Amino acid sequence: MARELFYWDGIRATGVDRVASEAGVAPTTLYRLFASKDELVAAYVAREDRHYREWFDAAVEAGGPGAHGRILSFFDALAEQVRPDRCRGCPFQMALAEFPGAGLPARKNAVANKAWVRARLGELAEEVAEGVPVGDPAALADELAVLVEGVYASAQSSNAEGAAARARTLVARLLAMPER
Repeated sequence: MARELFYWDGIRATGVDRVASEAGVAPTTLYRLFASKDELVAAYVAREDRHYREWFDAAVEAGGPGAHGRILSFFDALAEQVRPDRCRGCPFQMALAEFPGAGLPARKNAVANKAWVRARLGELAEEVAEGVPVGDPAALADELAVLVEGVYASAQSSNAEGAAARARTLVARLLAMPER
């Protein structure tokens, strides 16, 4: 229940009392499980991270054995995931925007997700570089990460044929470019 409220209505805009009410429990029950709203939000972001990693890996693996196909498969899945009717944007971008303090657990969890995504894209870029000269695999990984961020950032401002649908074409071009 907290996930839906935090994701669709905003983390700061959603109080613990509302989460408890929607879940059909007393606020004291939530406070027994989570000492503060910050802990509840950190748990929400950590849960989103686990689900995102599973989704990411499944999307990549659906592309088969070749790194090109796996990267393109990920961007296909991303375009499907960010349709405006089912996606408000990246929950990690939203958490980062709402929790600017570096020491906050929710922020740390969101930053860890972004680092993991960049690392996974880096692994895929290294695999691509083994088969085709792509210049600097680290630069390719950074470019792919920027595209992912842009797709999520534009999820609510474009239609299904918008940035997400075009990202795959850009990725195919990046994969074909020998120098960065």
